[in-house]
Amino acid sequence: MSDTPVVERVNSAVFTLSTDAPEADGTLSWDSTTLVLATVRCDDVTGLGYTYAPAATARVIDDLLAEVVVGAPAFDVPRVNEAMHRQVRNAGLPGVAAQAIAAVDIALWDLKARLLGLPLVRLLGAARADVAIYGSGGFTTYDEARQERQLRGWVEETGIPRVKIKIAESWGRCEKRDRQRVARARATVGGATELYVDANGGYGAKQAVRIGRALADEGVTWFEEPVSSDHLETLSTIRDQVPQDVTAGEYGYTLPYFEHMLAARAVDCLQADATRCGGITVWLRVAALAQARGIEVSAHCAPQAHAHAAAAVPNVRHLEWFHDHVRIERILFDGVLDPTGGSVAPGADGSPGLGLTLDTGRAQAYRVA
Repeated sequence: MSDTPVVERVNSAVFTLSTDAPEADGTLSWDSTTLVLATVRCDDVTGLGYTYAPAATARVIDDLLAEVVVGAPAFDVPRVNEAMHRQVRNAGLPGVAAQAIAAVDIALWDLKARLLGLPLVRLLGAARADVAIYGSGGFTTYDEARQERQLRGWVEETGIPRVKIKIAESWGRCEKRDRQRVARARATVGGATELYVDANGGYGAKQAVRIGRALADEGVTWFEEPVSSDHLETLSTIRDQVPQDVTAGEYGYTLPYFEHMLAARAVDCLQADATRCGGITVWLRVAALAQARGIEVSAHCAPQAHAHAAAAVPNVRHLEWFHDHVRIERILFDGVLDPTGGSVAPGADGSPGLGLTLDTGRAQAYRVA
């Protein structure tokens, strides 16, 4: 390895996996999920990162980002992150471009840690030994038996003491079923388990307040995106009128987005997704913004990509153990973390970087580009 290692190569790959059952939340339905992988290479060391995004994201990596990443100092990840942000100015940052940057940024952090022979959490500096997780799924398309099976799997088999289900079915037009499903979830997991709900912005403002107050009877403590996160003033108003912690932020692609959300006093816990907001570099800045206001952060989805960064910030509440992504990451990667007991301990086995290796044999069956 050279004294000043530089990135020699950037590659992308796209994998699409069908869901194991039809899935929907309050405002969207899907039957497959696409993961876009970025790899960066220096000498004989390769770092990997990824995002859950359209296949077009790979074109952004190949056609725009590789130009500024190849030849850049492998240790100067924030510097390369800034160069990538400038490179997509005319393409438009929020959305696909930010997700492309995120995948490459995560790969760069993985590469740097591997070059130094360190788990990423040790490179970043640990604030905690492990990170709490919550089981997330409970799709509105699930029947009673499937919802119960999933919840029991998390609570009884894995020992996760906090779980979340989707509500606001069909843009809030199925209030009765929403409440029934929450009641059944509470009956399934018992009184000692924290119960969360996610409306994915499917309710109207007054409807969200009505639902939030009603769900207090079931001990629901987390009300995610009761209305669209585009409406910060409305979120803030709802936050003042319901007993649950109101949360949002998963659709943040830029650092100012999170500052606007915090300034509006719109959330009790700020969600941020490193695979969307520009990678680990920006995710850590989001966490710092929240800490400055006394607000905790929760890592949204993509658990293997988030775990090391989450363990490096003092104000993390937990990490979303999202059903789709957990399943995909177990299929594509070796070295995934063990959620038994309701937390994960990134870096505990000493594996460098994120600790992940793409299983090319298994992955090939799902590769589409």
